[in-house]
Amino acid sequence: MNVGILTGGGDCPGLNAVIRAIVKRGHQFGYEFTGIRDGWRGLVQSNTIKLTKQAVSGLLPMGGTILGTSRTNPLKKPEDAEKLFKNIETLKLDAIIAIGGDDTLGVAAKLHAKGIKVIGVPKTIDNDLSGTDFTFGFDTAVSIVTWALDRLHSTTEAHQRVMVVEVMGRHAGWIAVYGGIAGGADVILIPEKPFDVDEVCAVIKKRKEEGKNFSLVVAAEGAYPKEAGGMITKDKTLDSFGHVKLGGVGEFLATEIEKRTSLESRFVVLGHLQRGGTPTAYDRILATRYGIRAIELVNEANFGRMVALQGNKIVDISLEEATAKLKTIDLEMYRIAHIFFG
Repeated sequence: MNVGILTGGGDCPGLNAVIRAIVKRGHQFGYEFTGIRDGWRGLVQSNTIKLTKQAVSGLLPMGGTILGTSRTNPLKKPEDAEKLFKNIETLKLDAIIAIGGDDTLGVAAKLHAKGIKVIGVPKTIDNDLSGTDFTFGFDTAVSIVTWALDRLHSTTEAHQRVMVVEVMGRHAGWIAVYGGIAGGADVILIPEKPFDVDEVCAVIKKRKEEGKNFSLVVAAEGAYPKEAGGMITKDKTLDSFGHVKLGGVGEFLATEIEKRTSLESRFVVLGHLQRGGTPTAYDRILATRYGIRAIELVNEANFGRMVALQGNKIVDISLEEATAKLKTIDLEMYRIAHIFFG
């Protein structure tokens, strides 16, 4: 059996660990593997490499993805879809394992409905895929946010400033809440709860009155003020899945806080620092477990499924269920975070 592997969407720590686990376990079944470069685009362009046990040796601690990635919707144009189906036949792919988030696995679900044998592995920094408690890469991102807040805390206190830290999270505030709690943020803002700038300023002023001359504010990139009515963007350009490019809430907040409180304010955008570098031990183990179960599902001919973590067990759910809706933050976690505001 020849199994294709691709990684789509934004990169995150742990992708290479998944690829390694799939290939190593799959070779025990006697399978061959074709690496599809740059996500679904590679299948449209027939851009592939052979993946052997030697090719995946040493991948466990490596960040990024040796296959490359892109945000490509191969079903957007009929001519691209035609090339994709033709190349699946030409490359003699018996099955495809797609590693990605909502967009990548949404394509996988549609392909499965058309008869393609597909298995999904959940990958999203934002941890917003339904049906799984955690996605690999999320723990690493939270660790990086915590690391950054620990360092920003000392310089912010020394200069008696307000520091706004913009983190990833388009529609879900998982990184902001987990990272903010771990890093001791004084205010945490998430997409699920539009914020009032005056209320944020009131918390900061109260801290000042209590003798705390600095504040750390963590804002998910998708967080937005009530009066804006929607996410803050730098421009209106769209990716192939129709998503606008976010960015600007940190700068907006820092400007408004300084204007309304007269306290010197700065902003930091962590951006792709959250995606890069070596995965944490937790993410290496989770990615490995996902990869092993994914190829075992192929071996069982149980297609149209996505591997998932529920409790401490690796299970599988349908691709349709996994991509039916986004998983937003558990508001009980946000309640815990809110206890420490100010």
